Amino acid sequence: MRKVVVKFGGTSVGDGQRIRLAANSVYEESKRGSQIVVVVSAMGHTTDEIIEVARVSTGGKLSAEELDDIMAMGERTSARIFSSALRSLGANSIYVDPSCEEWPIITNSNFGQADIDLAETEIRVKKYILPLLAKGVIPVVCGFLGVEKQGRITTIGRGGSDITAFVLGKCIKADEVIIVTDVEGVMSADPRKVEDAKLLREISVEELRDLARYGAQVMHPRAMNYKDPKIDAKVIHFRHGNLLAGGTTITGPKGEGMSVELYEKPLAMLTVVGEQMQLTPGVLAKAVGPLAEAKINIFGVAVGPRSFSIYVADRDARRGLKLLHEVVANNKIMKSVTVENNIAMITAESEKFIETPGMVAKLTEPLAREKINIIEILSSRATITFFVNWNDREHVVKLLKKVMEEVR
Repeated sequence: MRKVVVKFGGTSVGDGQRIRLAANSVYEESKRGSQIVVVVSAMGHTTDEIIEVARVSTGGKLSAEELDDIMAMGERTSARIFSSALRSLGANSIYVDPSCEEWPIITNSNFGQADIDLAETEIRVKKYILPLLAKGVIPVVCGFLGVEKQGRITTIGRGGSDITAFVLGKCIKADEVIIVTDVEGVMSADPRKVEDAKLLREISVEELRDLARYGAQVMHPRAMNYKDPKIDAKVIHFRHGNLLAGGTTITGPKGEGMSVELYEKPLAMLTVVGEQMQLTPGVLAKAVGPLAEAKINIFGVAVGPRSFSIYVADRDARRGLKLLHEVVANNKIMKSVTVENNIAMITAESEKFIETPGMVAKLTEPLAREKINIIEILSSRATITFFVNWNDREHVVKLLKKVMEEVR
């Protein structure tokens, strides 16, 4: 029998009519024979309003534990209303909140940003949630919330309801996780800023993570850490009132969300120097244009106050040097170009980089102890790329993997 986890975001349960529409879509899917777990967020801006009232009324003197307990009321209310809406349609449904014996999501005691204990959660899902599904019951589970081992309510941070949905999908071995929200799916750009933005029919976990890291609001990147590659997933708009509606399919992931990857072939670093380059528009474009025309791939670019470096495959270094020299020789701003060969590129990636202070220091410290020179570091929010001497590559990979294991 087909198993589905459906998560409804705050906007999609923003009022009574929308809850009715959402509940009907679940009921219709159940009549098609699916076993369904519903995950709900707080209605509209309920959580923001609750937080504001709590902070003003207490003068801001709230512990993280108290705030989690208060914030939980939004999701707890949504679950009760949604389950009642399902029953009014004729479905067999119960709400599942942290006060219930059937509550499945177990976390540590890090209030405000709790981590899920996946092993314990799986045990509870098998004990409580799967038997409900077998009986034809539709459990409506509060998103965003957890319970730590002493029974206190926790919250799992931004993207929490999406995380709840993917965790439950993994635990029940769902066929599909459906994220119902206020957009048609993932777009080629923000439609509020770009008029001709188009719907993407498919996107990978890795691509969606990067979009979310850099500002896209469709889904929090943390949620993608719990996406099972064997489970289908999609994002659809609530207005359709139909879980079969088209949207954006999410594929993957290809590997774990935490990794250290060595690019298998050596690179070279082409460096152009010139005193006024950083203040002159178009200088970099003039340099990379000829490389692109010659089909020389660029692996990275680093810009400094008087220079920029372009990383290319070592086999393309001589050809790239010649092309760049032709540009430099005919430009008053660029002064000279040089090349360094036999460079290794090693990329460390983890969502934890975003919220863990000092990760660059933690990764570079063991290299310094081993007297390994770092040629360059390029970093984004969740990715740190190291360029080192080719002969040091294997040792660097081992050292970085050890650090990554320690922060896992």
